[in-house]
Amino acid sequence: MGHDLLPPAPLRLGGEPLPMVGPVRLYVCGVTPYDVTHLGHAATFVWVDTLVRTLRAANMQPIVTRNVTDVDDVLTEAARRAGSPYDEYAAIHQYAFDHDMSQLGVRRPDHEPRAHQHIGDVIRLAQALLDRGAAYEVDGTVYFRGAGTASAAGLDEKTAREQFVEFGEDPSDPAKDNPFDVPVWRASTDPDPAWPSPWGPGRPGWHAECTAMVLSHYGSSLDIHAGGADLAFPHHAYESAQAEAATGVAPFARAWMRVGTVRIGGEKMAKSTGNLVLVADLLKEHRPAALRLMILDRRWSDAWDYSADTLGAAEGQLDALHAAAGRLGDSEAAEREVVTRLLDDVDVSGALAVALESGGRPARLLVQVLGLS
Repeated sequence: MGHDLLPPAPLRLGGEPLPMVGPVRLYVCGVTPYDVTHLGHAATFVWVDTLVRTLRAANMQPIVTRNVTDVDDVLTEAARRAGSPYDEYAAIHQYAFDHDMSQLGVRRPDHEPRAHQHIGDVIRLAQALLDRGAAYEVDGTVYFRGAGTASAAGLDEKTAREQFVEFGEDPSDPAKDNPFDVPVWRASTDPDPAWPSPWGPGRPGWHAECTAMVLSHYGSSLDIHAGGADLAFPHHAYESAQAEAATGVAPFARAWMRVGTVRIGGEKMAKSTGNLVLVADLLKEHRPAALRLMILDRRWSDAWDYSADTLGAAEGQLDALHAAAGRLGDSEAAEREVVTRLLDDVDVSGALAVALESGGRPARLLVQVLGLS
């Protein structure tokens, strides 16, 4: 393919240059496998898949780690309601997620750590934070000192508290020194999952799971951390704060790819609001490539509203791109411009405009890189 001969353009992400020497270490927050996959989930993973395909097209070497949060109180409670062991319940929903991602053309990551496989790493993280004075233990729970985490994330206390509570944290826990402290290791009682630790039987805290999995795979830092925009606080903020406190290395992530929220009628798509659009349902009537293009034909950081009209427009754009790919034409300059646009903050819309105008090989290149065959 012609693009194999093209020198890579400079990579930019989040509007900032991100020069690379050697492999690109990328981590993406995966799913908590307790429910079906909706379009909001899919948007994050399609964007990350597109970034990875772009890096490979530019002869870079991405190493992708995408976790599975299979130890989580939300998952445990959902399994309990279903009358199923939490690990079996997680495995069933993980299978469904993997099937939906395969249908969408999202390639499997190089590494897929599961939280239950990294209990020892979370315990080591908790001990490191205790040794550095960044955590304390109360009745079998190890709390991370998070007093400055919200301000470091650019949030005022009121907003931070609202988001804290939204994601299941408890600022009123009387055992805490500060309302914004979070558990790295949480004491367990029946029927919670439990593993032995120096502080008694317990389970990992949510943020600590991702922190430990990143550190175990990449060492003290990574190049790109991806996930949904709604995870910026508290999850990503505490992940970073814990890692930097434990290792003394900053920044934890050189760049962040936080994918914009998918909404319906201006309201975030979420199980709690009951407005989910399921990937499996969409794929019954629409081509996977059309769903991918609908997700990608915009800035990755922008929130957007899903509607049937939006998907219909993507179907039309996909047909136009396939028609352009069938035309004669082998402009090396246009081919180079397609790769350059994609490396400039994953500008799919800009690359699409070039491909539609040029047709031929540049359009065929974009079809392949975006997974739109």
